[in-house]
Amino acid sequence: MALALNSYKTITNVTTTSPVGIYTAPVGYAGVVLLAQVANTGSQTETVTFSHQRSISGIAVTTEIVKDFPIPANDSASFLDGKLVLESNDVLVISGSSSSDLKFTGSILETLK
Repeated sequence: MALALNSYKTITNVTTTSPVGIYTAPVGYAGVVLLAQVANTGSQTETVTFSHQRSISGIAVTTEIVKDFPIPANDSASFLDGKLVLESNDVLVISGSSSSDLKFTGSILETLK
């Protein structure tokens, strides 16, 4: 069976207070993050940390895209002004100050390398 050249993915996640990997780029593909946003459905300002993680020589290197970013109640924030390219096995990681009010939505194009 032939592998798909391009595949679009939508990922969603309700954040937790501990960092969680929400997407890993598959082996043989690059993941192009087209959209990454979080909605705060709660009644108070909450914060979000959104990161890129790559293993280099077996050591996870985490680079924050936003750290402790405040999102007002009943508002949302987009974390990318452009595209973010993930190589095979790169991981998107998210955590927040609430484990129920922060909801992530992402759109990713997986393209065969």
